[in-house]
Amino acid sequence: MSELEVIEAALFAAGRAVSLEKLVKITGKPKKTVLLGVQELMEAYSSRESGVEILDLGERYVMQVKPEYSELMREVAPKELSAPKLRTLSMIAYHQPLLQSDLIEMRGSGAYDHIKDLIERGFVESVPCGRSRQLSTTSLFADYFGLKRNDPKAIKEKILDLLKAEGGQSEINRWIGKKTVAVTPMYESLMGMCGIKDYFVANAYSPSKEELSRLLEVDVLVVTAGYLETVRQHCDGEILEVRSTTFEDVVEAVSTIAEELSDEIDPKCVEDTIRKIRETRERYVSSALLIERRVKPATEMVSKIVNDLNLRVSADGVLVAPDYGTSKSGVKIGNGAEILVPTHRSVEGDLLRRVCMKYDAVLEGLKNLED
Repeated sequence: MSELEVIEAALFAAGRAVSLEKLVKITGKPKKTVLLGVQELMEAYSSRESGVEILDLGERYVMQVKPEYSELMREVAPKELSAPKLRTLSMIAYHQPLLQSDLIEMRGSGAYDHIKDLIERGFVESVPCGRSRQLSTTSLFADYFGLKRNDPKAIKEKILDLLKAEGGQSEINRWIGKKTVAVTPMYESLMGMCGIKDYFVANAYSPSKEELSRLLEVDVLVVTAGYLETVRQHCDGEILEVRSTTFEDVVEAVSTIAEELSDEIDPKCVEDTIRKIRETRERYVSSALLIERRVKPATEMVSKIVNDLNLRVSADGVLVAPDYGTSKSGVKIGNGAEILVPTHRSVEGDLLRRVCMKYDAVLEGLKNLED
């Protein structure tokens, strides 16, 4: 038998990557001779019309079906892993090193059997860590995905590439245990305030056909408070209702999202955002100390702003009303109002700017009246 035949047989029989040292041991030939033999085989498979290839994974070599034929081979290829086990493996690989207790929280108690099987197959290693165990992938896992080394960063990128090809961001989130997040246009800036990068924007109140199909896969949807029943018919996931009348409303909205989406946020970004909002509020409250005129809020929304600014209220004060004129129920609001507060129907920009415009309207209106 020639060393080429032995090497070829070894790679075929292994079904996974074989190290150069192992091939040297099997053939009984010098390392340099085996290396030349492997390279000759790789060139031979590459130059002829074949559905099989040999890959160099860094002094480890694997014989495998070429990627363009992998889908056709599904019916005849051995079912190495079930979809649930593959999902558990994907979560471990993506989040590694991952505590077993955290994985069970994400996947449920059924994952115990998955972990046991993955360890037995050699894809995952488990080491004690406090009262739990720490899980991470092995070099065999790297071989399985055709990676040159068992590097967590490279593995994460490989998983993302594979899942993007399968079905986009929602498919990625489903397999690696991340939540799929959707937000209405008005609250898109909240995502930036929390450092959330993976989300999509949809009109959840009256979605298009395309938006509706995406909303049905959502884990968390952020909407304006009071619209729960409207959006519930379009979304089966968790619905977070937020408000944005006052600065403290925005702080509460950021805090709520940070709590519910703790794995998706950037804690430093959240901290900086809350500090910025509260510093901005303090400037407005300080400015309001100079206002002598009393006010009469026309609605609860206006009343919240007036109270936050610590303005004095009187039945014969300056009438302050929202600019929409007529409520949803058809009631005319604030006839004869001397100050109109812009609402989300008439202002644009990020959420903090929208709140600032409301406060500006009240303070600048009162200052103009005093002049």
